[in-house]
Amino acid sequence: MSTRREFELTLPVGYVDGEGTVHREVVLRKMTGREEAILADRRYQRNGGKLVTELLHSCVLRLGDLERDGRGPFTGMTSVDRNFLLLKLRSITFGPALEAGYTCPGCGQAVTRTEDLDELPVRSAPEGAPEVTVELEDGYVDKEGQLHTALTLRLPTGADEEAVAPQLRENPSLGKNALLARCIKSLGDVPRHRLEALGSRILADLTMTDRRLIDRAMAQAAPGVDLVREIECTACGKTFSATIDLSNFLATA
Repeated sequence: MSTRREFELTLPVGYVDGEGTVHREVVLRKMTGREEAILADRRYQRNGGKLVTELLHSCVLRLGDLERDGRGPFTGMTSVDRNFLLLKLRSITFGPALEAGYTCPGCGQAVTRTEDLDELPVRSAPEGAPEVTVELEDGYVDKEGQLHTALTLRLPTGADEEAVAPQLRENPSLGKNALLARCIKSLGDVPRHRLEALGSRILADLTMTDRRLIDRAMAQAAPGVDLVREIECTACGKTFSATIDLSNFLATA
């Protein structure tokens, strides 16, 4: 039974164990001084992926029918579910109100608005993590000159986040390439071993047109919390779309 410190939640996707069982029911507790120490630990400040893993490992009391045994479920969990749990962790600990800042693309005016984290829409995937398919417009040309346009990706996981965190810190664009490269399941007729050998070079060779197609496909297909908001500029009155900035969302209000 839940207490005032513990909350029962259902993950948008769910963690799939080694036997193929999906675990979606979670008991999450509020953050305590232990988690404050994790947030301040320099070992994790340079790797956001590991920081999230440590927080979830500490605050998730139950994940489906799994025994509490190490960090594996939290590194294997999709980023969709990890982000969902982080938002809920912030909400149950500090309250759902989050002061978010936006910048109007029309006039440059800074706009501040209080968002209710509990009211953000959440898309679930009852059939499990979906694959994302993209038909590239320009495609990837291999060393034999063959064009490949059919791209299939999986959703990123905590392990992916941890692996690319150093690159993201140094260069967000290169870090994004590394993250997407880890998620490629197939690209036309390119053999698997070749995909692994090429890694992020595949993404670097794609046109900006195709990269935008990938971004749109990932955004449309991925379940989870919808962070895109419609904002009205207080200066020019223009309405624009923007994503909630969560860079400091674990701080108190």
